[in-house]
Amino acid sequence: MTKILPIDTVIMLHNKLGVLTARDPERKLIIKEAATFYGVSSATIYRSLQKYDKLSTVRRADYNNPRLIQHKEMKKYCQLIAALKIRTSNKNRRHLSNKACIKILEDYGIETENGLVKAPVGLLKKSTISFYLRRFGLDHLSLQVQPPFIRFQAQHSNECWQFDFSHSDFKEFIADKPKQESGITAKLMLLGVVDDRSGVKYQEYHYCYGEDVMTALKFLFNAMAPKKHLGMPFQGIPKSIYTDNGPVARSNVFKRVMAYLNIEVLTHLPDGKDGRRKTARSKGKIERSFRSSKESLETLYHLHPPQNLSEANEWLNHYLEHYNQEKHRIEDHSRLEDWKKNLPKEGFSAMCDWEHFSMLVREPETRIVGNDACVNVNGIKYQLSSEFAGQTVTLLMGLFDNELRISHENEHYGPFYPSNGPIPFGNYRSLKKTPKEKRANHIEELAKIISIPRAVLTKGNISEQKLINDAKLINQNQPFVAFTLDNPFEQRKFKNELEAKLAIAKWLGYPLGHLLPEQIAEINDIVSENLDKKVVMAQIKELFKIKLILQERD
Repeated sequence: MTKILPIDTVIMLHNKLGVLTARDPERKLIIKEAATFYGVSSATIYRSLQKYDKLSTVRRADYNNPRLIQHKEMKKYCQLIAALKIRTSNKNRRHLSNKACIKILEDYGIETENGLVKAPVGLLKKSTISFYLRRFGLDHLSLQVQPPFIRFQAQHSNECWQFDFSHSDFKEFIADKPKQESGITAKLMLLGVVDDRSGVKYQEYHYCYGEDVMTALKFLFNAMAPKKHLGMPFQGIPKSIYTDNGPVARSNVFKRVMAYLNIEVLTHLPDGKDGRRKTARSKGKIERSFRSSKESLETLYHLHPPQNLSEANEWLNHYLEHYNQEKHRIEDHSRLEDWKKNLPKEGFSAMCDWEHFSMLVREPETRIVGNDACVNVNGIKYQLSSEFAGQTVTLLMGLFDNELRISHENEHYGPFYPSNGPIPFGNYRSLKKTPKEKRANHIEELAKIISIPRAVLTKGNISEQKLINDAKLINQNQPFVAFTLDNPFEQRKFKNELEAKLAIAKWLGYPLGHLLPEQIAEINDIVSENLDKKVVMAQIKELFKIKLILQERD
């Protein structure tokens, strides 16, 4: 092993040799004495002195000053060339070369705010410009340096969730065959959210056609709802969701549902909209969580690939339980413990059930109902009541609904189901007359029997009219009651007992008169006590629930 000389010894030797000339024979004697004293070779002494000599700061007197042009002029030309390269850059980082910029500057010049700047032909060389661009810090790499960033972190759990889609490294699983729609095959996507404070993440696999709103809303409901796995207590409605400015964040349905849940949707600026700053890097926590899943879990799929989507999600849940139990990035406890510890004092906001969530995911659409009282929605023909034939109604079709609800004249009707199609030839089915048809028939009958006085044509007798006016038989200001109408979004109660009994008969599938007297009496008691739809139907289902009766043998 080479012996290292003390730095003070090297400095003393350097100072002694600096006084002597380069060919003075005394230099060898000094080197030889030092080598003998420290027990090293002369080559070791020379190597130590060479390393020390590299610290020299001696430079030429014209350092950093061009010889054929002034320093100020060279810097101006370099700035114009650097600006021309930035102006001609594209997304693939293609730009003009130094040679092409010099050619433009010499032959045509560059227009500036101070006028046209044109360099003399042959003055600027490619190597010289490249050297001074680096010296002035104007080369393309130096100008593309990202400004420093500041990390942010939420103060409480569920204060901010980061949400995004990511393509899985696997196209499909063994037993699955992705659906095709208009020639496009569904892609296997990994959806995930990360709690900004604790780093707890929740992810799911889904087949979808890009970043669509329906898949995003289904996943977010599962993320906010209670989980089936005991090792995943992560749930609740976040105060805000941070995502990119993609099709999901721009969807009106997504914005409306998030507004119903009091969730603020935050999006970062698109890349390149804020100068040289990389705006998309503020969503790095969710991107890093995707990378962890792909490197730690999906790499094992090469050895044991999942059979289908459900099995893959089951394995993913086991991985998430282990991941959330790992240490927090800053604190001295796990991510899940940090999430529990930093929840607000009032706790997390519980998510609603799936039925209520499906009601929120509705987008109103105005349609004209056909003469057959049917309306076509997404290729499916729904049969409405006959009273809506030819009327303009507002469809309240949810993304997750299998039935259709409508709104007409500030009233809500439904649910309506797909039509059974036309009836067989030779059969005739007359529909029950609607109240609107009855009113129209009544007016037609009334129109046949009414008549008007002859005075309508003769304009009446002036003296008779004067007597009527004097007797004040006509009151010009009749009292009236202002018309009021409630506009509930969803009718939760039956209007009366008759409507409730009709709904019960429709659910049973046959008239209530065929029931036993005891059953009819219980139905009357239920309807008389409460008209709430959920309460009434729950009691009716419990009343007609099939029960197993066991008879004891003697």
